[in-house]
Amino acid sequence: MSRSGRFGRRQLLGAAGAVGAATLLGVPGRAQAAATPVVPIDWRILGSYPGADAAGQRLTAILAGSSRYLIGPWYATTYTYYLPDGYIDLKGTDERAVRLPAMAAVAAAAALVTGTYDPRTLSVPNATVRTRNLIRTLAARHRATNTNSTTRWGGTWQSALWAYYTALAGWLLTDHLDAVTHGHLAAMLAWEADRLATGNAVHLVGTAGNQLYMTRRDGTVVTPGDSKAEEDNWSAAALSLAAVMLPGHPNVTRWARRNVELLLAAAACPADLTGTATINGIRLSSWLQGTNIADDGTLQNHSRLHPLYMVSFDQSLYQGFVYGLANRAAPRAALHNITRTYRALVNKPFPLPSGGTSPIYRPNSAEIYYPEGNDWGTHFPFYFGSFDLLVSLTGQDAGISPSAATWEQRHNDAQLALMTRFSDGRTYGASSENTYYGREHRIGAMAAQTYLTLFLARNSTGNRLRWE
Repeated sequence: MSRSGRFGRRQLLGAAGAVGAATLLGVPGRAQAAATPVVPIDWRILGSYPGADAAGQRLTAILAGSSRYLIGPWYATTYTYYLPDGYIDLKGTDERAVRLPAMAAVAAAAALVTGTYDPRTLSVPNATVRTRNLIRTLAARHRATNTNSTTRWGGTWQSALWAYYTALAGWLLTDHLDAVTHGHLAAMLAWEADRLATGNAVHLVGTAGNQLYMTRRDGTVVTPGDSKAEEDNWSAAALSLAAVMLPGHPNVTRWARRNVELLLAAAACPADLTGTATINGIRLSSWLQGTNIADDGTLQNHSRLHPLYMVSFDQSLYQGFVYGLANRAAPRAALHNITRTYRALVNKPFPLPSGGTSPIYRPNSAEIYYPEGNDWGTHFPFYFGSFDLLVSLTGQDAGISPSAATWEQRHNDAQLALMTRFSDGRTYGASSENTYYGREHRIGAMAAQTYLTLFLARNSTGNRLRWE
């Protein structure tokens, strides 16, 4: 797996210019899209990252294996023919039909552009074709340009996240996409970003939309046992990507502001309501109308204290690479209360059923302690290992011992041990290990985004993760 050239295997990418959505005008059966250009990544100003350090070697192996499985065996058994309009059959418009291929596309696109893709069972050209098929189909089926009510998706609770994955994969693989697909991607991302930027200080989408906070500032618990942290930061992800991919859009300022608001709301704790902090121009004590995490850094989801949702702040930290690929500083709001939450994972003691206490991160072990149980299964080392690496790279483990780098090694070694059980790159065996139907795709999407963060943090031109 060669890493020669700029940003890994750079022969996959050329020097494309901005491609506008104006090429969509007049396409039969599709609504006209705003002529806002997608600004591609300028790889010429980015250095390289060989991935030779220990963390890089672990993450390379995880991304290479996961992407090889997703764009290889999984794709081959899931998509077997083209529809008459030239697109593949997504077989629906729900999470399984849209989110899973979008995550697979992110994993494959990131592996291809960074030179971490493993071609032992599927060549680079064929993997590129398959990844392009996923991107172009997903973008074409979004309701922004698709009037067919039976095949269109978008405008739902989680669709901003699906759009983020699709657009990110397209941004990475931009030189292998035609002008129509670029237009679809721009229209899709702008449509979802505009939807997210219309709420008020209490609700995510208008006064009848999804809640922004689990607990309002007067103490009213709006969504018992269900923090809104994850929803807030996945919605912020779509806004951040829209801001850097479509910087010439007339609504970009509103998107950027809403991105910051959602990041701050996601990690808001009671102490913020009486503090003096101002972040990215927002005074927390006066703007926040509620909270999503406790002052000790824990949060609740699925009616329990849930470590898996504590590490969902990985989506906030990914903004470092999103802005970094555009040579811009990410909003400081993305780092808000990350240290508080990470300290709760590493140092906070919880009662054990047999007596005594243990932190969530079991001392000198890769094992995770779930104080109130885990309803998703038994094996999640990479969920924590990828978060460990993000926390380490962004310096959010200051004053915490053991360090995030120590935990990254333990958790990602455990992840690699799971993968060695199979020859095709997958992670999981029995469904009880992880009951989510997109479990392999989730590994791939996390590995892709964490690797991109690592590339920018340990770049040959210096650390390119910047925070304004």
